[in-house]
Amino acid sequence: MSRAEAERFADILDAIQRCQEYAPHLRSDAFASMAYDAVLRNLAVIGEAVRSLPTETREAMLGVPWASIGGLRNIVVHEYFRVNPDLILDILDHELVDLARAIRNH
Repeated sequence: MSRAEAERFADILDAIQRCQEYAPHLRSDAFASMAYDAVLRNLAVIGEAVRSLPTETREAMLGVPWASIGGLRNIVVHEYFRVNPDLILDILDHELVDLARAIRNH
């Protein structure tokens, strides 16, 4: 059975929150690699949930880079050697807050 749109949005928001909780550990010597792995997994969860949203929903939310989010998921899952750690930090620092805001305002 497919998950409802509201459940997909909740999945995205939960994964964003986890990424934000792990972000400070990315800059620590003790937990950086574990935090990085956890962040990548949650970015994949976000991408998978986005891919499962109805087309109408994505089209109604202009300004959200849906294709880029789904594309990142594909890279994280299938082409992990292409993941750019600096891009991941930029996403954590700048993009996830905007995505969460767009979802909450929908």
